Amino acid sequence: MQKIYEKAPAKINLLLDVLRKRDDGFHEVEMIMTMVDLADRLEMEELPRDQIVLTSEAGFIPLDEKNLAFQAARLIKDRYDVRRGVYIHLDKNIPVAAGLAGGSSDAAAALRGLNRLWELQLTLGELEILGAELGSDVPFCIRGGTALARGRGEKLVSLDPPPQCWVILAKPPINLSTADIYGKLRAHDLPYHPSAPDMLDAIRRQSFTDMCAALGNVLETVTLDRYPEVRQIKECMVKLGADGVLMSGSGPTVFGLVSKEAKVARIYNGLRGF
Repeated sequence: MQKIYEKAPAKINLLLDVLRKRDDGFHEVEMIMTMVDLADRLEMEELPRDQIVLTSEAGFIPLDEKNLAFQAARLIKDRYDVRRGVYIHLDKNIPVAAGLAGGSSDAAAALRGLNRLWELQLTLGELEILGAELGSDVPFCIRGGTALARGRGEKLVSLDPPPQCWVILAKPPINLSTADIYGKLRAHDLPYHPSAPDMLDAIRRQSFTDMCAALGNVLETVTLDRYPEVRQIKECMVKLGADGVLMSGSGPTVFGLVSKEAKVARIYNGLRGF
């Protein structure tokens, strides 16, 4: 029986700006996102019965309709009247509720994989439209790579990859709700707005130094005040010598960008001690 394998990489936000609160309750955003090597993996194969079965060794994630990969399978199955079952095994490596789009990337991988398994021949654009029904980050996770995202995150422009570097991820033992963080944001009263043109120019010129200088995330104005451990991790990474440091998404994961491999072990070990 045919098996389909899909990788579901984590993403980080090199830039996250909120422009305004929209009439539909979402926020108008401008984000520059890129994938990193940390990834979940999905294995999919057809079942002889018309049923969705999701399994995982990770004991901390739901395996039913609360899981985005399960929701993705249900959505594509119902939308295209697929009367076949599927077994999905999720090898979970990305922390949950971490600001790394782990659930969204799982959903994107499920859509891509089931499109192949069931030979639906949907285009990337059609999958992105479908994915937008599941969450704002899902279309980007379907496309992958590096992209500028606008609207509520679903309007994408693909970009060249950023300058190659090492990424160190640190997540404190807290889980945050993206909706809760956005709900506490005062979009009309932000103290600053990061410059998307500066970040786009740094990526275009492949300038690692200018990319680090252009990092920015307005959601830090909410998360860092309410969760001081996130601020402490940021400060610790800077002291340990990371070239650029930022919270990803709504947090609480903080990432450090490093151009020289020699720095990686020192920062990693310093964070473990911290």
